[in-house]
Amino acid sequence: MIQYQIENSLDVEEFRNILKNSTLGERRPIDDEETMKSMVQHGNLIVTARHEGKLVGVARSLTDFRYCAYLSDLAVDSSYQRQGIGKELIRHTKLAAPLAKIILIAAPKAIDYYPAIGMTRHEHCYFLDDVDGLR
Repeated sequence: MIQYQIENSLDVEEFRNILKNSTLGERRPIDDEETMKSMVQHGNLIVTARHEGKLVGVARSLTDFRYCAYLSDLAVDSSYQRQGIGKELIRHTKLAAPLAKIILIAAPKAIDYYPAIGMTRHEHCYFLDDVDGLR
């Protein structure tokens, strides 16, 4: 049985390991210790999924709990995928911030996943990596 809970003080090594054990580790700075610490420290809504104490999924969000919740990381251990854990992590995130709109950027391998679970696609997302890119 999978147990879901809010764990805003998640251990950095557990977080790194769940990223490694999912496809999300390919796109996160898992070898940058300071960044990993900061990601856990400043994520203000972290929902976890555990199986017999083992971390098997995480949803890390930045939110104001009223208007929006940016779901920055949704990771499920590859050996636990296709069991509805990701959808439940999203559900628990929404329940923790019921007034907020859940917003995320899909990983390339997950583009078809989100509409399949009932999320609405938005075509107008932009990002800026470097301030010198502003014109």
